[in-house]
Amino acid sequence: MNYLLNIDEAIDRKFLVTKAMRGQADIGTIIHVMDAEQQGQAVIVYYRVTRYNEKFHDYQDYTAKFENLAAFCKWAQPDNFIARNYECFSIRDIQHYIKVKNRSFTSFCLPIILVAALIIWVALALLMFKTNLIVGVVIGAVLTLLVIILAFSLLKMQKKKEKMRLYRKVSAGWGVVFE
Repeated sequence: MNYLLNIDEAIDRKFLVTKAMRGQADIGTIIHVMDAEQQGQAVIVYYRVTRYNEKFHDYQDYTAKFENLAAFCKWAQPDNFIARNYECFSIRDIQHYIKVKNRSFTSFCLPIILVAALIIWVALALLMFKTNLIVGVVIGAVLTLLVIILAFSLLKMQKKKEKMRLYRKVSAGWGVVFE
């Protein structure tokens, strides 16, 4: 996934780290890109990691070199929602959000569809062995299509549910109290 056209778009923006870089930034950390430069295909990024504690904010500056812009985009993704509300979430919440957000049709739905379709077609082959073949094929096709629709709906529902869970966590302290 490439979110940027060139590395200059990343300067003075916050990104959510989706892959750990040993000794620098862990998964779920917010980084602030302070400067970046392009050297041929390679990209050099100067960024700041801020760690929030109850008593103080600690920050440290790092430099990282990536093979190309796509490698940087795999490592860190722009995410304004997490960046604005970072203090409200635990690192576990953010890592789970990244895991759910990065699910795709091929990584989540396709394995479910393949296993379910295999079970459906094997069961139909065993049950319809001596009966009408056309009816078995139609039933198998309809059930397989139903599994595809359900798997895709499950993917969308999980993404929405995770986002709503985080919104509830952010807005937990909001409200009006009447006395």
